[in-house]
Amino acid sequence: MAGPLTGMRVMDFTRALAGPHCTLLLADMGAEVIKIERVKGGDEVRRMGPPFINGESAAFMASNRNKKSITVDLKDPRGREICLRLAKWVDVLVENFRPGVMKGLGLDYPTLSQVNPRLIYCSISGFGQTGPMANQGGYDTVAQGMGGIMMVTGVPGGPPVKAGVPIIDLGTGMFGALGVLAAYIARQQTGKGQHIDASLLDSSVALGLIDGSDYLASGDLPMPLASAHRRIAPHGAFRTQDGYITIAADAAPATWTTLCRILGKAEMETDPRLADNTQRRKNLPFLIAQIESATTTRESAFWLEKLQAAGIPCGPVNNYDKVFQHPQVLARNLLVENVHPKAGRVRMVGKPLKFSDTPATDLVPSAALGEHTTTILQSLGYTADELEQLRREKVI
Repeated sequence: MAGPLTGMRVMDFTRALAGPHCTLLLADMGAEVIKIERVKGGDEVRRMGPPFINGESAAFMASNRNKKSITVDLKDPRGREICLRLAKWVDVLVENFRPGVMKGLGLDYPTLSQVNPRLIYCSISGFGQTGPMANQGGYDTVAQGMGGIMMVTGVPGGPPVKAGVPIIDLGTGMFGALGVLAAYIARQQTGKGQHIDASLLDSSVALGLIDGSDYLASGDLPMPLASAHRRIAPHGAFRTQDGYITIAADAAPATWTTLCRILGKAEMETDPRLADNTQRRKNLPFLIAQIESATTTRESAFWLEKLQAAGIPCGPVNNYDKVFQHPQVLARNLLVENVHPKAGRVRMVGKPLKFSDTPATDLVPSAALGEHTTTILQSLGYTADELEQLRREKVI
Protein backbone atom coordinates (compact mmCIF):
# COMPACT_ATOMS: atom_id res chain seq x y z
CA MET A 1 0.00 0.00 0.00
CA ALA A 2 1.15 3.53 -0.79
CA GLY A 3 3.09 5.50 1.79
CA PRO A 4 3.27 9.24 2.47
CA LEU A 5 6.40 9.54 0.31
CA THR A 6 5.15 7.48 -2.63
CA GLY A 7 6.31 9.29 -5.77
CA MET A 8 9.56 10.56 -4.25
CA ARG A 9 12.66 9.21 -5.97
CA VAL A 10 15.94 9.01 -4.10
CA MET A 11 19.46 8.46 -5.39
CA ASP A 12 21.35 6.72 -2.56
CA PHE A 13 25.16 6.82 -2.49
CA THR A 14 25.37 5.80 1.16
CA ARG A 15 26.94 2.86 2.94
CA ALA A 16 27.65 1.74 6.53
CA LEU A 17 24.83 2.94 8.86
CA ALA A 18 24.11 6.67 9.25
CA GLY A 19 23.45 7.27 5.55
CA PRO A 20 21.58 4.01 4.93
CA HIS A 21 19.40 4.70 7.97
CA CYS A 22 18.42 8.05 6.45
CA THR A 23 17.38 6.41 3.19
CA LEU A 24 15.75 3.49 5.03
CA LEU A 25 13.41 5.92 6.76
CA LEU A 26 12.51 7.44 3.39
CA ALA A 27 12.06 4.01 1.80
CA ASP A 28 9.91 2.75 4.66
CA MET A 29 7.60 5.72 4.06
CA GLY A 30 7.19 4.84 0.39
CA ALA A 31 10.01 6.63 -1.44
CA GLU A 32 11.65 4.80 -4.33
CA VAL A 33 15.25 4.52 -3.15
CA ILE A 34 17.90 3.50 -5.68
CA LYS A 35 21.06 2.39 -3.90
CA ILE A 36 24.18 2.94 -6.02
CA GLU A 37 26.92 0.46 -5.14
CA ARG A 38 30.40 -0.46 -6.27
CA VAL A 39 30.53 -3.00 -9.06
CA LYS A 40 32.80 -5.26 -7.04
CA GLY A 41 31.50 -6.02 -3.56
CA GLY A 42 28.99 -3.21 -3.14
CA ASP A 43 28.28 -1.79 0.33
CA GLU A 44 30.77 -3.28 2.81
CA VAL A 45 27.93 -3.95 5.24
CA ARG A 46 26.85 -6.77 2.92
CA ARG A 47 29.78 -8.66 4.48
CA MET A 48 29.35 -7.41 8.06
CA GLY A 49 28.62 -10.04 10.67
CA PRO A 50 27.91 -12.33 12.30
CA PRO A 51 25.07 -12.95 12.30
CA PHE A 52 24.52 -14.11 8.74
CA ILE A 53 21.44 -15.94 7.49
CA ASN A 54 22.37 -18.26 4.62
CA GLY A 55 25.31 -15.97 3.90
CA GLU A 56 23.30 -12.74 4.03
CA SER A 57 24.25 -10.08 6.59
CA ALA A 58 21.47 -9.43 9.11
CA ALA A 59 22.73 -5.85 9.52
CA PHE A 60 22.57 -5.19 5.78
CA MET A 61 19.11 -6.70 5.40
CA ALA A 62 17.81 -4.59 8.29
CA SER A 63 19.15 -1.27 6.96
CA ASN A 64 18.46 -1.78 3.27
CA ARG A 65 14.98 -3.23 2.96
CA ASN A 66 12.59 -1.51 0.54
CA LYS A 67 15.51 -0.27 -1.62
CA LYS A 68 16.64 -1.05 -5.15
CA SER A 69 20.29 -1.72 -6.02
CA ILE A 70 22.31 -0.76 -9.08
CA THR A 71 26.05 -1.09 -9.57
CA VAL A 72 28.07 1.71 -11.16
CA ASP A 73 31.80 2.44 -11.44
CA LEU A 74 31.76 6.09 -10.37
CA LYS A 75 35.36 6.63 -11.51
CA ASP A 76 34.58 5.72 -15.11
CA PRO A 77 33.24 8.66 -17.18
CA ARG A 78 30.46 6.40 -18.44
CA GLY A 79 29.51 5.64 -14.84
CA ARG A 80 29.38 9.35 -14.11
CA GLU A 81 27.14 9.80 -17.15
CA ILE A 82 24.75 7.21 -15.73
CA CYS A 83 24.59 9.20 -12.50
CA LEU A 84 24.02 12.46 -14.34
CA ARG A 85 21.10 10.95 -16.20
CA LEU A 86 19.69 9.56 -12.98
CA ALA A 87 20.12 12.92 -11.21
CA LYS A 88 17.79 14.53 -13.77
CA TRP A 89 15.12 12.00 -12.85
CA VAL A 90 15.18 11.95 -9.04
CA ASP A 91 13.99 14.31 -6.30
CA VAL A 92 16.63 13.57 -3.68
CA LEU A 93 20.27 12.50 -3.47
CA VAL A 94 21.84 11.27 -0.22
CA GLU A 95 25.58 10.61 0.14
CA ASN A 96 27.91 9.98 3.06
CA PHE A 97 31.39 10.21 1.57
CA ARG A 98 34.02 12.43 3.15
CA PRO A 99 33.68 16.05 2.01
CA GLY A 100 35.31 16.53 -1.38
CA VAL A 101 34.85 12.98 -2.68
CA MET A 102 31.68 13.75 -4.62
CA LYS A 103 33.31 16.88 -6.06
CA GLY A 104 36.22 14.77 -7.24
CA LEU A 105 33.74 12.48 -8.99
CA GLY A 106 32.00 15.44 -10.61
CA LEU A 107 28.82 14.65 -8.67
CA ASP A 108 28.78 17.44 -6.08
CA TYR A 109 25.78 19.66 -5.39
CA PRO A 110 26.88 22.67 -7.48
CA THR A 111 27.34 20.36 -10.48
CA LEU A 112 24.14 18.36 -10.09
CA SER A 113 22.01 21.38 -9.24
CA GLN A 114 22.82 22.64 -12.73
CA VAL A 115 21.57 19.34 -14.13
CA ASN A 116 18.47 19.37 -11.90
CA PRO A 117 17.73 22.64 -10.05
CA ARG A 118 14.98 20.89 -8.07
CA LEU A 119 17.39 18.33 -6.62
CA ILE A 120 17.53 18.01 -2.82
CA TYR A 121 21.07 16.92 -1.96
CA CYS A 122 21.83 15.61 1.54
CA SER A 123 25.45 15.13 2.61
CA ILE A 124 26.11 13.10 5.77
CA SER A 125 29.66 13.12 7.13
CA GLY A 126 31.61 12.74 10.34
CA PHE A 127 32.19 16.42 11.07
CA GLY A 128 30.27 18.41 8.47
CA GLN A 129 31.27 20.15 5.25
CA THR A 130 33.08 23.01 7.02
CA GLY A 131 35.49 23.50 9.91
CA PRO A 132 39.02 22.28 10.67
CA MET A 133 37.99 18.60 10.92
CA ALA A 134 35.75 18.52 7.86
CA ASN A 135 37.98 16.15 5.89
CA GLN A 136 38.41 13.60 8.66
CA GLY A 137 36.44 10.37 8.79
CA GLY A 138 33.98 9.97 11.62
CA TYR A 139 32.42 7.08 13.48
CA ASP A 140 29.60 6.77 15.99
CA THR A 141 31.99 6.10 18.91
CA VAL A 142 34.17 9.09 18.04
CA ALA A 143 31.14 11.38 17.84
CA GLN A 144 29.72 10.08 21.13
CA GLY A 145 33.02 10.90 22.80
CA MET A 146 33.52 14.32 21.21
CA GLY A 147 29.93 15.44 21.74
CA GLY A 148 29.94 14.75 25.49
CA ILE A 149 27.58 11.77 25.53
CA MET A 150 30.15 9.26 26.78
CA MET A 151 30.99 11.47 29.77
CA VAL A 152 27.40 11.45 31.01
CA THR A 153 26.83 7.74 30.38
CA GLY A 154 27.77 5.00 32.82
CA VAL A 155 28.12 4.85 36.58
CA PRO A 156 29.40 7.58 38.93
CA GLY A 157 33.18 7.41 39.16
CA GLY A 158 33.42 4.96 36.28
CA PRO A 159 35.07 5.31 32.86
CA PRO A 160 33.35 6.94 29.87
CA VAL A 161 30.75 4.58 28.41
CA LYS A 162 29.41 4.36 24.87
CA ALA A 163 25.65 3.98 24.51
CA GLY A 164 24.75 0.37 23.83
CA VAL A 165 23.17 1.14 20.46
CA PRO A 166 24.76 3.37 17.78
CA ILE A 167 22.62 6.35 18.68
CA ILE A 168 24.70 8.86 16.72
CA ASP A 169 24.59 6.89 13.47
CA LEU A 170 20.86 6.35 13.88
CA GLY A 171 20.23 9.89 15.11
CA THR A 172 22.15 11.41 12.21
CA GLY A 173 20.12 9.28 9.82
CA MET A 174 16.95 10.64 11.40
CA PHE A 175 18.20 14.25 11.27
CA GLY A 176 19.16 13.73 7.64
CA ALA A 177 15.73 12.36 6.76
CA LEU A 178 14.10 15.26 8.62
CA GLY A 179 16.21 17.68 6.60
CA VAL A 180 15.22 16.00 3.35
CA LEU A 181 11.53 16.25 4.21
CA ALA A 182 11.87 19.92 5.23
CA ALA A 183 13.64 20.72 1.95
CA TYR A 184 11.00 18.74 0.04
CA ILE A 185 8.28 20.94 1.55
CA ALA A 186 10.31 24.11 0.92
CA ARG A 187 10.68 23.09 -2.73
CA GLN A 188 6.90 23.17 -3.08
CA GLN A 189 7.10 26.89 -2.30
CA THR A 190 10.30 27.84 -4.12
CA GLY A 191 10.55 25.30 -6.93
CA LYS A 192 14.22 24.82 -6.04
CA GLY A 193 16.19 22.15 -4.25
CA GLN A 194 18.97 22.78 -1.75
CA HIS A 195 22.00 21.24 -0.06
CA ILE A 196 21.61 19.71 3.42
CA ASP A 197 24.74 19.31 5.55
CA ALA A 198 24.34 16.75 8.38
CA SER A 199 27.09 15.27 10.51
CA LEU A 200 27.71 12.81 13.31
CA LEU A 201 29.30 15.47 15.51
CA ASP A 202 26.44 17.93 15.01
CA SER A 203 23.97 15.19 15.92
CA SER A 204 25.93 14.20 19.02
CA VAL A 205 26.01 17.76 20.36
CA ALA A 206 22.35 18.29 19.44
CA LEU A 207 21.27 15.12 21.25
CA GLY A 208 22.96 16.53 24.34
CA LEU A 209 20.48 19.41 24.29
CA ILE A 210 19.47 19.22 27.96
CA ASP A 211 22.81 18.33 29.57
CA GLY A 212 24.67 20.77 27.32
CA SER A 213 22.21 23.55 28.08
CA ASP A 214 22.50 22.83 31.80
CA TYR A 215 26.27 23.25 31.59
CA LEU A 216 26.00 26.47 29.58
CA ALA A 217 23.57 27.90 32.14
CA SER A 218 25.38 26.84 35.32
CA GLY A 219 28.99 26.08 34.44
CA ASP A 220 28.63 22.76 36.27
CA LEU A 221 29.72 19.66 34.39
CA PRO A 222 27.05 16.95 34.34
CA MET A 223 28.24 13.58 35.62
CA PRO A 224 27.04 10.05 34.81
CA LEU A 225 24.23 8.78 37.04
CA ALA A 226 23.76 5.20 35.77
CA SER A 227 20.00 5.07 35.11
CA ALA A 228 19.03 7.91 37.47
CA HIS A 229 17.38 11.18 36.42
CA ARG A 230 19.13 14.51 36.96
CA ARG A 231 16.05 16.27 38.27
CA ILE A 232 13.69 13.65 39.68
CA ALA A 233 14.13 10.90 42.25
CA PRO A 234 13.34 8.06 42.37
CA HIS A 235 13.65 7.57 38.65
CA GLY A 236 15.65 4.72 37.10
CA ALA A 237 16.29 0.97 37.15
CA PHE A 238 16.03 -0.98 40.39
CA ARG A 239 17.00 -4.57 41.18
CA THR A 240 14.32 -7.14 41.90
CA GLN A 241 14.46 -10.78 42.91
CA ASP A 242 14.72 -11.90 39.27
CA GLY A 243 16.08 -8.90 37.35
CA TYR A 244 15.36 -5.18 37.13
CA ILE A 245 12.40 -2.88 36.73
CA THR A 246 12.23 0.81 35.93
CA ILE A 247 10.35 3.22 38.15
CA ALA A 248 9.72 6.72 36.81
CA ALA A 249 8.06 8.51 39.71
CA ASP A 250 7.37 12.23 39.43
CA ALA A 251 8.27 14.75 42.11
CA ALA A 252 4.74 15.11 43.52
CA PRO A 253 4.48 14.35 47.27
CA ALA A 254 1.42 12.15 46.67
CA THR A 255 3.39 9.95 44.28
CA TRP A 256 6.16 9.51 46.83
CA THR A 257 3.65 8.57 49.52
CA THR A 258 2.02 6.01 47.24
CA LEU A 259 5.37 4.49 46.29
CA CYS A 260 6.48 4.16 49.92
CA ARG A 261 3.27 2.35 50.81
CA ILE A 262 3.46 -0.02 47.83
CA LEU A 263 7.02 -0.93 48.79
CA GLY A 264 6.04 -1.44 52.42
CA LYS A 265 8.54 1.23 53.43
CA ALA A 266 6.40 3.72 55.33
CA GLU A 267 9.47 4.86 57.26
CA MET A 268 10.85 6.44 54.08
CA GLU A 269 8.02 9.00 54.21
CA THR A 270 9.31 10.47 57.46
CA ASP A 271 13.04 10.11 56.87
CA PRO A 272 14.44 13.67 56.57
CA ARG A 273 16.99 12.45 54.02
CA LEU A 274 14.09 11.60 51.71
CA ALA A 275 11.70 14.39 52.70
CA ASP A 276 11.31 15.90 49.25
CA ASN A 277 12.64 15.61 45.72
CA THR A 278 15.67 17.81 46.49
CA GLN A 279 16.68 15.66 49.45
CA ARG A 280 16.11 12.44 47.54
CA ARG A 281 18.36 13.63 44.73
CA LYS A 282 21.02 14.72 47.24
CA ASN A 283 20.91 11.32 48.96
CA LEU A 284 20.50 9.20 45.85
CA PRO A 285 22.68 6.20 46.90
CA PHE A 286 20.76 5.94 50.18
CA LEU A 287 17.45 6.23 48.32
CA ILE A 288 18.36 3.47 45.88
CA ALA A 289 19.47 1.19 48.71
CA GLN A 290 16.20 1.74 50.56
CA ILE A 291 14.06 1.01 47.50
CA GLU A 292 16.06 -2.06 46.52
CA SER A 293 15.81 -3.44 50.05
CA ALA A 294 12.13 -3.84 49.19
CA THR A 295 12.18 -4.60 45.46
CA THR A 296 14.72 -7.42 45.79
CA THR A 297 12.32 -9.38 48.00
CA ARG A 298 9.91 -10.17 45.15
CA GLU A 299 10.05 -10.84 41.42
CA SER A 300 9.64 -8.11 38.80
CA ALA A 301 6.11 -9.12 37.78
CA PHE A 302 4.85 -8.66 41.34
CA TRP A 303 6.13 -5.09 41.59
CA LEU A 304 5.02 -4.13 38.09
CA GLU A 305 1.47 -5.22 38.83
CA LYS A 306 1.40 -3.20 42.07
CA LEU A 307 2.97 -0.09 40.58
CA GLN A 308 0.85 -0.10 37.44
CA ALA A 309 -2.33 -0.50 39.49
CA ALA A 310 -1.34 2.60 41.46
CA GLY A 311 -0.62 4.62 38.32
CA ILE A 312 3.12 4.90 38.87
CA PRO A 313 4.99 4.69 35.54
CA CYS A 314 7.12 1.56 35.46
CA GLY A 315 8.24 -1.25 33.20
CA PRO A 316 10.47 -4.28 32.86
CA VAL A 317 14.13 -4.00 31.90
CA ASN A 318 14.25 -6.37 28.94
CA ASN A 319 16.96 -7.95 26.90
CA TYR A 320 16.01 -8.48 23.27
CA ASP A 321 14.65 -11.98 23.80
CA LYS A 322 12.00 -10.46 26.06
CA VAL A 323 11.53 -7.36 23.90
CA PHE A 324 10.24 -9.39 20.98
CA GLN A 325 7.93 -11.45 23.18
CA HIS A 326 6.27 -8.47 24.86
CA PRO A 327 2.58 -8.15 23.97
CA GLN A 328 2.78 -4.38 23.49
CA VAL A 329 5.71 -4.73 21.09
CA LEU A 330 3.81 -7.37 19.13
CA ALA A 331 0.61 -5.31 19.14
CA ARG A 332 2.53 -2.40 17.61
CA ASN A 333 3.90 -4.56 14.76
CA LEU A 334 7.47 -3.93 15.86
CA LEU A 335 8.38 -7.51 14.96
CA VAL A 336 7.87 -8.14 11.25
CA GLU A 337 8.86 -10.77 8.71
CA ASN A 338 9.73 -10.81 5.06
CA VAL A 339 10.93 -13.52 2.72
CA HIS A 340 14.40 -12.95 1.30
CA PRO A 341 15.29 -14.90 -1.87
CA LYS A 342 18.50 -16.24 -0.29
CA ALA A 343 18.05 -15.88 3.46
CA GLY A 344 14.49 -17.18 3.48
CA ARG A 345 12.08 -15.99 6.15
CA VAL A 346 13.74 -13.12 8.02
CA ARG A 347 12.43 -11.48 11.19
CA MET A 348 13.33 -7.84 11.71
CA VAL A 349 12.41 -4.70 13.58
CA GLY A 350 9.23 -3.04 12.32
CA LYS A 351 8.50 0.57 11.44
CA PRO A 352 8.14 3.08 14.31
CA LEU A 353 5.58 5.33 12.61
CA LYS A 354 1.96 4.41 11.89
CA PHE A 355 0.08 6.47 9.28
CA SER A 356 -3.72 6.35 9.24
CA ASP A 357 -4.24 7.03 5.52
CA THR A 358 -0.89 6.17 3.89
CA PRO A 359 0.46 3.26 5.95
CA ALA A 360 3.27 2.14 3.59
CA THR A 361 2.80 -1.52 4.48
CA ASP A 362 5.22 -2.84 1.83
CA LEU A 363 8.21 -4.74 3.20
CA VAL A 364 10.51 -5.65 0.32
CA PRO A 365 13.66 -7.62 1.22
CA SER A 366 17.06 -6.04 0.63
CA ALA A 367 18.09 -6.30 -3.00
CA ALA A 368 20.86 -8.47 -4.39
CA LEU A 369 23.89 -6.48 -5.52
CA GLY A 370 22.96 -4.80 -8.81
CA GLU A 371 19.56 -6.48 -8.95
CA HIS A 372 17.88 -3.47 -10.56
CA THR A 373 20.71 -2.19 -12.75
CA THR A 374 19.15 -3.31 -16.02
CA THR A 375 15.63 -2.05 -15.35
CA ILE A 376 16.76 1.33 -13.99
CA LEU A 377 19.19 1.98 -16.84
CA GLN A 378 16.62 0.93 -19.41
CA SER A 379 14.26 3.51 -17.91
CA LEU A 380 17.05 6.07 -18.46
CA GLY A 381 17.17 5.20 -22.16
CA TYR A 382 20.05 2.72 -22.35
CA THR A 383 19.67 0.03 -25.01
CA ALA A 384 20.32 -3.66 -24.55
CA ASP A 385 23.53 -3.39 -26.59
CA GLU A 386 24.77 -0.45 -24.51
CA LEU A 387 24.05 -2.31 -21.31
CA GLU A 388 25.89 -5.38 -22.52
CA GLN A 389 28.96 -3.32 -23.39
CA LEU A 390 28.88 -1.49 -20.04
CA ARG A 391 28.58 -4.80 -18.24
CA ARG A 392 31.35 -6.41 -20.27
CA GLU A 393 33.67 -3.51 -19.47
CA LYS A 394 32.68 -3.59 -15.77
CA VAL A 395 31.19 -0.11 -15.73
CA ILE A 396 28.02 -1.62 -14.27
